[in-house]
Amino acid sequence: MNQHILLTGATGMLGKELIKSLLENGYQVSILSRKPAEIRNVQVFLWDVTKREIDKRCLQGVSTIIHLAGENIAKEKWTDKRKKEIIDSRVESARLLFDTLSSEPNQVKNFISAAAVGFYGNRGDEILREESPAGRDFMAECCSQWEEAADQFKQAGLRVVKIRTGVVLSKDDGALPQMSVPVKFFVGAPLGTGKQWIPWIHHSDMTQIYLHALKDQSIQGTYNACAPFPVTNKTLTKAIAKALHRPVWPFNVPVFVMKTILGEMSAVVLNSTNTSAQKLLDTGFIFSYTQLEDALSDIYGS
Repeated sequence: MNQHILLTGATGMLGKELIKSLLENGYQVSILSRKPAEIRNVQVFLWDVTKREIDKRCLQGVSTIIHLAGENIAKEKWTDKRKKEIIDSRVESARLLFDTLSSEPNQVKNFISAAAVGFYGNRGDEILREESPAGRDFMAECCSQWEEAADQFKQAGLRVVKIRTGVVLSKDDGALPQMSVPVKFFVGAPLGTGKQWIPWIHHSDMTQIYLHALKDQSIQGTYNACAPFPVTNKTLTKAIAKALHRPVWPFNVPVFVMKTILGEMSAVVLNSTNTSAQKLLDTGFIFSYTQLEDALSDIYGS
């Protein structure tokens, strides 16, 4: 029988692509959703994390849980209420899954969780490997709690994989559409110093990393999910402009302007995260897109 995968966060960019790839690779797929939905060849179960409600039938026949659920960190300003929503959407959802798994008969052997390079905080030019310590800002705090919530599944004897995602580049979703707007309107410019490192990754490589972690049972622990060659914000801005045949202004958007507009959330675009992908490469994973220009050419079809 084909392996049966239970997926959370299925309505996001990665979730949608992963469902398609899992089905194409012969896996059975079920998802947990807050609302009823119809997805071809996918069984949908309902849950409500805030009310701690879940359809316990979701675990039947499942061998692997892929946990992608989490509020968008850049959707709105980081008030105290919003920060709690961001953390709870990741941590409490994992706890609900763990409690359900602990109380119900099941055959689950693997827990593969999304994580994020925000774990490292703002680290300048420091090369960041998986064993590097956490940062000290809100994103680092959120990511630390997120990973701790995933680690609890080790108590149940599961193989746990935590995939620290970088900036996923996709034409219609994620960070790239937002970054490309000012460029398209001829007002593109590097943000802050422009020297901050951006750990980018092509969306198809991101999907393949999850499939790789699913297939290779020797993979466990934490992995940076970023292309082998991160670039600076300035380089990324220029590359987007080149792909869209637009100019870039010869000055930067000052740090104080970004902080005035975004508040504490400006860390999303101003933090420098110079990640290493070596640990993932050592597992035998092969990136389809190692160079930013090639990734953008594929995304924009040029």
